[in-house]
Amino acid sequence: MRDVLWVPWTEMAEEQTPPAGSGADELRRDKAEWGERATSEPRWPALLAVVSAMALYFVLPDKLISGLGPRWLVPALEGVLGASLLIASPRLTRESRRLRPVAITLIACVNLANVVSLAELVHELLVHTHANHGGRDLIYASVPIWVTNVLVFALWYWELDRGGPVARLEVQRRQPDFLFPQMTAPDATRPNWSPAFVDYLFTSFTNATAFSPTDTMPLTPWAKILFMVQSLASLLTVALVVSRAVNILN
Repeated sequence: MRDVLWVPWTEMAEEQTPPAGSGADELRRDKAEWGERATSEPRWPALLAVVSAMALYFVLPDKLISGLGPRWLVPALEGVLGASLLIASPRLTRESRRLRPVAITLIACVNLANVVSLAELVHELLVHTHANHGGRDLIYASVPIWVTNVLVFALWYWELDRGGPVARLEVQRRQPDFLFPQMTAPDATRPNWSPAFVDYLFTSFTNATAFSPTDTMPLTPWAKILFMVQSLASLLTVALVVSRAVNILN
């Protein structure tokens, strides 16, 4: 199926010829107040999320990361990929489209490490039910796994929505994969608004805590599937940890 181009009404208005007289002056005042549509986006918020996930990986017990090789292997790979992105393209522009496979590989590495850690956590909580001391350590370890779950899905949403952050800088953009509140209330935000990483981080956090969409709705099949996977991972982590904590307290 061919992609459908999505041109918001605000961008269509910008391409029209300004009316003469006071209308043109009003349009110029609007642009001076709100600013032009962004042509680049900083990469550091996403890389900060990756660095945070790497730091959380280091605090996990050895038994939850033993299936990934030495403790330094995954963070080293993520560090090389992140450093290459930051050096080659500190800001996301149309010219940095060629680096998108590297960014997707980096996110996939973070996701894989967290999935393995979550699987090991589930195994330990279900199998070693008699060791209360070890159970407490596993409960503590569930916190960085849950936080990493929020970070990695925020990265996926940010990287995949409308074809990625670079594609979202284009004047003609694909149909959105997420419906943000700003899209339904254009009068309440600036005309050239476009989601940034913090918007996807908020979406990921609320989905992980509520186990369902809150103010941002998934529109396309892949977005709905990602929402379901994240909610399942979050629910699985919380449910097992709560049941294990009750068992320890009893």
